[in-house]
Amino acid sequence: MNKLYRKHADVRLTALEGEGVVLHMGERRYFTVSETGLTLLEALKTPKTFVQLVASITAEYEVTDEKAALSVQKFLDQCLAADIVEVS
Repeated sequence: MNKLYRKHADVRLTALEGEGVVLHMGERRYFTVSETGLTLLEALKTPKTFVQLVASITAEYEVTDEKAALSVQKFLDQCLAADIVEVS
């Protein structure tokens, strides 16, 4: 079974000059993310698999599947550690 990733319910996103501001309401913390990170978090408004997230990056940016997969994995690891993204 494929894991499904989704944005934590307490997380709010705002685009600001080529990057994103992420506010975790429950923990009262905020983070900044790159334009790519914002693209991923916006995609996670609905649950997505890893493969779907990689496809969202390759569709938006000129990048190979391999590089996109590495970037998505790194970003997901950071988001899971910060409780910005949940997995089921």
